Amino acid sequence: MGCGKKDDVLGTSSCVCEVVRAIKDIQDSAEDNCECETNCFSEPLGSLVSPTKRSKADTRVFVLKTADGSPFHAFFRGDDCACVSIFFRVEEVFDNCCAVLRVLAPVTNTHSGRETLDITGQKGVDLGKICEVDGFRRTSDCITVDLKCFCAVQCIADVDLDICD
Repeated sequence: MGCGKKDDVLGTSSCVCEVVRAIKDIQDSAEDNCECETNCFSEPLGSLVSPTKRSKADTRVFVLKTADGSPFHAFFRGDDCACVSIFFRVEEVFDNCCAVLRVLAPVTNTHSGRETLDITGQKGVDLGKICEVDGFRRTSDCITVDLKCFCAVQCIADVDLDICD
């Protein structure tokens, strides 16, 4: 049951589940080879970066939102920050709208290079720090979720994380 709704007695599926399935299909097709710029259904992979000039990409970065509108977050291993992220890559969708998501580390450009950005504040995720994110780094941490538990999905960017290499 998602967004505080009762169980789905009509058998209709979750729109969040369908979007995440579409993201997975788009990512898979990218490995083989003027609307809203962050439309999750935009094809091919790489078109969120620049719809007119597609760049190499193997990941569509997205954020999931809970019933109260706050971004869902997960932890990842690292030693240079609080290691919390709201950014994900879909790895697999299975069964009744369950998915394995790879946690992506938010990074920022500094004078000494690209560093993991700590997006936490005193009361959890600091939404103000999200604007400081300049890119993403893949982590080895994954989380399994029930996609029916989320109310919204927002696509952020198409990026190349060398997942296929």
